[in-house]
Amino acid sequence: MNKKILFIILIVVVITSAATYAILQKTTPETEQNINQVDASDYISAHQEISTLPLENLTIKEKEALLIMREEEKLARDVYLTLYDKWGVNIFRNIASSEQTHTDSVRYLIERYDLTDPVTNESIGIFTNQTFQDLYTSLVKQGEQSLVEALKVGATIEDLDIKDLQEFIKETDNEDIITIYENLLRGSRNHMRSFDKQLSKNGASYTAQYLEQAEINEILAGSQEKGQNK
Repeated sequence: MNKKILFIILIVVVITSAATYAILQKTTPETEQNINQVDASDYISAHQEISTLPLENLTIKEKEALLIMREEEKLARDVYLTLYDKWGVNIFRNIASSEQTHTDSVRYLIERYDLTDPVTNESIGIFTNQTFQDLYTSLVKQGEQSLVEALKVGATIEDLDIKDLQEFIKETDNEDIITIYENLLRGSRNHMRSFDKQLSKNGASYTAQYLEQAEINEILAGSQEKGQNK
């Protein structure tokens, strides 16, 4: 085989490899890149479902829980967007989009029950609840230390979300609220798994901050969840 033919074959191989790589980039999405699509479709279905349900009286605890979750989900979005700007790693941008869906869904309930929305400013890092204001500052500071610390921050936020949502579900019997909270809960478990996978790729792991470690381990051992919980 002469040099000209070898050169032609080499060119064909290079072009084919490049084309294949480009196709894979477009058609093989990462798990976390699908999260927002799954969440968005779930919440559209959930909103349609609960719009047909009657309004029920809210207890003080139920009202407080809605206001907390509205800002807690915004906290997740804001921290992830900030850490994406710092590290440029797509998991933060993709899950931040999902968190936007989460906080919007809680706002939907707040408006449904004619409550006063605690989010008066959608700007990143601005909160009414001082606890979330302080958490934003401390979590961003930790996450800016290294990529591994940033990923641990992500897992920590999901850890907190899961704990609070589990408690708030126990404190309500309103079907519409439970429907949204269960969707949020499933989303948080999926996010936790995504952050854990990225930590593993970086030779690190997450230690529970709010839940028991055994419960975290059980969540991480599970598969990504799809569809509404019933």
